[in-house]
Amino acid sequence: MVVPHSNPASSRARSYTIQLALAFVAIYVIWGSTYLAIRYAVETIPPLVTAGIRHSIAGGIMLTWAWWRGFRPTRQQWVAGLALGALFFLIGHGTLHWAEQYVGSGLAALLIATEPMFILVLGWMMGQQKISPLSALGLGLGVVGVVMLTGAELTVKGSSPWGLLAVLLGSLAWSLGVVISPRLQLPTDALGRTALPTLCGAALLLIAAGVTGQFQQTHWSTITLRSIFGLGYLITFGSVIAFTAYTWLLQRVPPALVATHTYANPVVAVILGWLLAHEPLSMRVVLASVAILGAIVLIRRGERAVVVKPPQAVARVADIHASEECA
Repeated sequence: MVVPHSNPASSRARSYTIQLALAFVAIYVIWGSTYLAIRYAVETIPPLVTAGIRHSIAGGIMLTWAWWRGFRPTRQQWVAGLALGALFFLIGHGTLHWAEQYVGSGLAALLIATEPMFILVLGWMMGQQKISPLSALGLGLGVVGVVMLTGAELTVKGSSPWGLLAVLLGSLAWSLGVVISPRLQLPTDALGRTALPTLCGAALLLIAAGVTGQFQQTHWSTITLRSIFGLGYLITFGSVIAFTAYTWLLQRVPPALVATHTYANPVVAVILGWLLAHEPLSMRVVLASVAILGAIVLIRRGERAVVVKPPQAVARVADIHASEECA
């Protein structure tokens, strides 16, 4: 009897395909679900405390891992990490965590999806690129989507315009960080490049929580199990597992393909908010979602605008893709 032999090359290819699929599921589904996890976490844990604890643990894990691999940050890299930490995490995530006390998780995810629009406008204002006709069309469509979303939300009794503005402010701050990041002396090590801003942002968040009295407002005995699970999910899945998958993908597939998570995340967030948190899913929200996602597609396709600055002063597409915001 002839015993069939397995083909090692075929087995490796199959294993690699499975790894790719799982990594994309992580950045599509897990990052899309973190918006709902934030909503659950801030129900009984103050928002800045939630964000500070989350990023302290996640950043500490990533820096320890990078250090074990030989990464040693310099003083200039810490300074760069502090600047990005303030924009990405203190303002970007701090406002998002605060706003989700007042706005739905799906709505927050859709408003965060405005980031490519802010990046395009900021890049144009800083003379880094021109806005192509296709990108201009995308900007206009995106504005229509945001107006539809915010208009619908403001008609709901008890809605908070400050919550909507806070999410948009966070998106703007993250976009500014993306635009200026190529000018900063950040580490070339992918893990260290994220660990430093995460840890610096966590320190700023904890300081802000102390200054605003949120630690005093934290009643540890009344924190619900749902909030604990939400925070634990953000740390383990949202920050560590999904980010590991993200950096792994960036080393193996084109950044433009990895960046497709920006299309999937808002859709996942809206569906989960509707299914699990009973957030409204009206036709107006659906149309606004289509408008915003369509705007992202148009802006992506219009990113080949003429560059008007020397290459070293311009944010490379790969750098922008690697810095896209996730919750």
